[in-house]
Amino acid sequence: MSTPLRSARLILRPWRDEDFDALAGLCSDPEVMAHFPAPLDRTGSEALLRRLQEHQDEHGFTFWYLQRQVDAAFVGFAGLARVGFAAHFTPAVEIGWRLALPYWGQGYAREAAQRALRFAFEELDVDQVVAFTTLANQRSWGLMERLGMRRDGVFEHPRLPPGHPLRLHLLYRIGRDEGLLRLG
Repeated sequence: MSTPLRSARLILRPWRDEDFDALAGLCSDPEVMAHFPAPLDRTGSEALLRRLQEHQDEHGFTFWYLQRQVDAAFVGFAGLARVGFAAHFTPAVEIGWRLALPYWGQGYAREAAQRALRFAFEELDVDQVVAFTTLANQRSWGLMERLGMRRDGVFEHPRLPPGHPLRLHLLYRIGRDEGLLRLG
């Protein structure tokens, strides 16, 4: 992606080093991180920023920095990534999002996800996109369903140890034809 993606209200763009404080604030919020093993400290957020930037450099996409067009406010991140672990559904391109609490419930995640799906199907020419989340993360899997993604069972996330309460994840998929039809 050479230029930022735009939707009606949002800009999805690659990460810059100066975005670190915004990312660190997002990832240290216990409510935002409730469905992850733990909030990230500054070291963890710095490592995440580097991984996001490296993914962008290597693949031309990532979970992009998400900002409002009207005032450039940091909303969170949304976008695409190559799934970084082995599972029955990999290799695959995943869609994901993480929004700052003040922006929940305003349709930003859906808007950004729809723009990312369009990019996946039209620019990357992928056949399908997957998404996954913990069983308890109803907000996230609800959005997956509103995007037209189909639930395709559960799996044990290999990066979480056996017995971990978040290890079991729901898997969702959407194919190119269905996705483009839903996007109009």
